[in-house]
Amino acid sequence: MSRPRVLVAGLGDTGLLTAIHLSRDADVVGVSAKPAHVSGQELGIRLTRPDDWSRDYRIAYDRYRRLDDVRVVHGSLTGVDLDAREVRVLDADGAEQTEPYDVLVISTGVTNGFWRRADLLSSEQIDDALRSEHERIASAASVIVIGGGAAAVSSAVNIARTWPDKQVDLYFPGDHALPRHHPRVWPAHRAHLENSGVGLHPGHRAVVPDGFDCDAITNDPVAFSTGQEPATADAVLWTVGRVWPNTGWLPAELLTDEGFVRVDPDLTVPGHPGVFAIGDVAATDPLRASARNRADKLLARNVRAHLAGKPLRVYSPPKTRWGSVVGIQPDGLTVFTASGRSMRFPAWSTRVVLMDWITRRGIYKGVRS
Repeated sequence: MSRPRVLVAGLGDTGLLTAIHLSRDADVVGVSAKPAHVSGQELGIRLTRPDDWSRDYRIAYDRYRRLDDVRVVHGSLTGVDLDAREVRVLDADGAEQTEPYDVLVISTGVTNGFWRRADLLSSEQIDDALRSEHERIASAASVIVIGGGAAAVSSAVNIARTWPDKQVDLYFPGDHALPRHHPRVWPAHRAHLENSGVGLHPGHRAVVPDGFDCDAITNDPVAFSTGQEPATADAVLWTVGRVWPNTGWLPAELLTDEGFVRVDPDLTVPGHPGVFAIGDVAATDPLRASARNRADKLLARNVRAHLAGKPLRVYSPPKTRWGSVVGIQPDGLTVFTASGRSMRFPAWSTRVVLMDWITRRGIYKGVRS
């Protein structure tokens, strides 16, 4: 008896984990615009320590042991026929093909600056981008970071700590940064920023130039709609949280007015049995929290339940974001819970215990060297 076919559309952080969880239960096909898993996490480390970042956040799919039985298609999704249950893919060689499915998991994520894009890229193009982004920041004597989220705070801290002689300034619109985290999280990171010599500029709402999608590091003056004088630097990093869901290949009936995929609490797409959505592309809650809270395990459980005709479970998103903000530092890693409490991993434990045992062996079920 043939096994059901599950097509995972998008092999980013959540899509990859979903494919891993289902690899022993179905014939899984994953479609990715990249030839490897290229994470959207840890922008600050990506810019300042690209080799360290690549070791942990850019990993070829054939290194994941649980993907050995998963067929990975390197290509761009161009459409879906919901009645015929098949997607259309333009592969890396420019040929269009169709991929049938019994279950479709939509996990195509969002575009958010130069570090999270849906472009069809080769390994060489990814190499070039990582190198040019790093060199652009490294060669600047002064850097402005625009935004108040985790990517902005991480970038400012990591740049200042990597190059102490640089002038680094963080501009954000509110009274404090990290507004989507628990209130306890900001004071700790404000201290990190100040101790690293970062200039803090609350109450500054930057004017995003017309037609600019924050996908480049610029050196143009930054104007503010809140009345302050423009600011200038050798490099301006835009991390303002403007995202575009990667849903151009989907029919409008599946989408919210903002272009995200509609989902019910069990992560199914309303009116389409056997179609699920997860991650930043899924309109689960205002934080789209299924991208960061191990919802992949629940989704895989619900796919199995759907195929077996059993009840599905509901996803309950947290109210605030949690996790690390600045990533692994030379002195260790600090992780914040949803309640704002911190957990500290000393430096000796981050490589062997956290990354090798907990992440690679535990979460990803084995990653080859």
